[in-house]
Amino acid sequence: MAEKLTLEMVTPYKKVLSEEVDELTAPGFMGELGILPGHTPLLTTLKVGELSYRKGQELFHVAVNWGYLEVEEDKVTVLVDTAEKADEIDLNRAKAALGRAESALKTLSEDDKQHAVMEAALQRALIRIQVASRNQ
Repeated sequence: MAEKLTLEMVTPYKKVLSEEVDELTAPGFMGELGILPGHTPLLTTLKVGELSYRKGQELFHVAVNWGYLEVEEDKVTVLVDTAEKADEIDLNRAKAALGRAESALKTLSEDDKQHAVMEAALQRALIRIQVASRNQ
C-alpha cells in the first residue's frame, strides 16, 4: 500500500492541481467522502462543496462545482465544472454573487425556471465564501 495519494484535479479550462497528498475529503453527492491511501476503487459524483486535502500537517481547501471523483490504485482524479483554491477566491466577488442570488430568489416563485438557477448560484457563492474564509 502506498503512503500517499496522487491527486489530480481538472476543469474544462485547466488542470487545477497535481500533487502528492496524505488524504482528502470530498463533497460526494450522497455525503462527504474521506479518501486515504489504499482506498478501494471508486467512481462517484460530486456536488457543489468544499474539497480539502492534507499534505503533512498542512490542510488545503478548494471550492468545487459539480463533477466526478475516481479512485484507482492510489490515484484520485477529480473532474469538476469549476474549482477554486482558497487563496484564489475573490471574497468580495463571492459576497456580491451571494447578494444577487438572494435578491433574485426573493422575487422568483419556485415554479420559475430561474429559481433553480439562482439556488445553484446561491450554493456556489456560499461555498466560495466558506472556502475563502479558511484562508484568512
